[in-house]
Amino acid sequence: MATTGHGSHGPLAGVRVVELAGIGPGPFAAMLLADLGADVVRVDRPGGAGLGIDPAYDLTNRNKRSVLVDLKAEGGADRVLDLAERADILIEGYRPGVAERLGVGPGAALARNPRLVYGRMTGWGQDGPLAERAGHDVSYIALSGTLSMIGRPDEPPTLPANLVGDYAGGSLYLVVGVLAALQHARTPGGRGQVVDAAIVDGAAHLATMIHGMLAAGGWQDRRGSNLLDGGCPFYGSYETADGQYMAVGPLEQRFYDEFVGLLGIGDELPDRGDIACWEELRTAVADRFRTRTRAQWTEVFEGTDACVAPVLSLREAPHHPHLAARSTFVEHGGLTQPAPAPRFSATPVSIRSGPARPGADTEAVAADWGVPGIAGDRADPAGR
Repeated sequence: MATTGHGSHGPLAGVRVVELAGIGPGPFAAMLLADLGADVVRVDRPGGAGLGIDPAYDLTNRNKRSVLVDLKAEGGADRVLDLAERADILIEGYRPGVAERLGVGPGAALARNPRLVYGRMTGWGQDGPLAERAGHDVSYIALSGTLSMIGRPDEPPTLPANLVGDYAGGSLYLVVGVLAALQHARTPGGRGQVVDAAIVDGAAHLATMIHGMLAAGGWQDRRGSNLLDGGCPFYGSYETADGQYMAVGPLEQRFYDEFVGLLGIGDELPDRGDIACWEELRTAVADRFRTRTRAQWTEVFEGTDACVAPVLSLREAPHHPHLAARSTFVEHGGLTQPAPAPRFSATPVSIRSGPARPGADTEAVAADWGVPGIAGDRADPAGR
């Protein structure tokens, strides 16, 4: 397993980001910017954010630095605005109107720094009937229609952790948005702006291809009935003799032919193009997979184009030969974690530091950014 070091700081070296501490998609978006080389300063609050884990294990705070500021105390907002004045991007994840009430909203920040990109991460967005309501990942993907597609037709929708909403529909769209806005701000005559990244918008946008298929009659608006949602017997997962699973995806005919040949039942299966036979086909494939263990089937399909892979656990994945060869997972500070992605030929990225401890970098940031006013704040001695 590869380890990390202190090399190039990546394609965003020189970009300064202020992150107002929160949970979920905001910190992940800021981590991605930090992984790509940006100097991300996280403004932590005394006592820490709700639902937080031990700061020593919060990998979404890697490659960042932290200062401690109480926004509700006298002068707290001014300290944040001092940072925003020197930043390229600011990220916050409060409910609409909260940043304004704290004195660090886009009006105040852009008045101090007209070229600032002010990124706002919420579930419902900055306006609309639900904008003021609480919610979580599951709420947003439910309303967007995305959750309705995931799972078996005779079971409740399957929850995809918080990957589809918080991180795919939220964090990644926020990062795309603030980097696009930064490009605009740096063009002749460009200026800063507010980026409204709502998880419900991003989660809906992720299903753009599916909506096209739905309009064309190529997708049924019910769960587990389509080519890519578990309805198709040659695109899904099957249990093995030892209670593990193999993932199967030979959609193209040539890959399918190789798949059924290696499975050893190619001559016994019904026509895969006849949807009426799909359940019969599913049963035959399932029965066959249950005759061997996951390790045995992995060996059968190794090095082939049958599009079959073992379903690995989180602890198993880093040790797979392909992922190990690519250093998809790395070890830093004793913690195994996904490496920064994507990869760059001229400006390689790396994990430069472990999770930032709340307030631990206040003096260094004060010196580097030229904001001596924050140097009086100290780290939370309890590390919260």
